[in-house]
Amino acid sequence: NVPWAMVFPNSDGLSRHPSQLYEAFFEGLVLFVILWKLRKKDYPDGHMVLYFMLLYGIFRFFLEFFRQPDPQIGLLFGIFSMGQILCMAMIIFSAMFLLLKRSDQG
Repeated sequence: NVPWAMVFPNSDGLSRHPSQLYEAFFEGLVLFVILWKLRKKDYPDGHMVLYFMLLYGIFRFFLEFFRQPDPQIGLLFGIFSMGQILCMAMIIFSAMFLLLKRSDQG
């Protein structure tokens, strides 16, 4: 029920959030700007990839709430899509490795 909701072709006629535009903005533009600013710092090898995975996972996890879940899978545990489960794994993996790399340095 937002003014920018869209009715997609070959759908049930209900208006939906244009999640593709949200993804393009957050996973594209915002993520690019953040990583572009982070590149100026002198991080050890692999840190930028881990930051990308962490931020992409966080953005995608929240944007999945605006998407229709896959019909063949539905919602897991009653609230999470398969994309969110995979994003949780990505967030945990990248955060864990960033923390491990930080403890190795200091």
